[in-house]
Amino acid sequence: MKNHVFNIVVEEDEHEDGRPAFRAYCPALESMGAATWGDTREEAIKHIGEVLHIIVDELSEEGKEIPPDALIASTRSSAVSVSV
Repeated sequence: MKNHVFNIVVEEDEHEDGRPAFRAYCPALESMGAATWGDTREEAIKHIGEVLHIIVDELSEEGKEIPPDALIASTRSSAVSVSV
């Protein structure tokens, strides 16, 4: 199994009714649908992770590579990402 670390952006946003929300996206893959929302920052990050997993699976099934500008790192060994 290969592990990938993606560059994502999380921004404060709001729902149509004015409630606070967060938008998360991967700039290099946004044209492929790598954008989503959540009620909290954590929820938005969880959702973008799910979206990126689907995109990576689709690219793999089609025999295509992940665009290098979307990745921060890629490894075949176990990895842990820590954000501060």
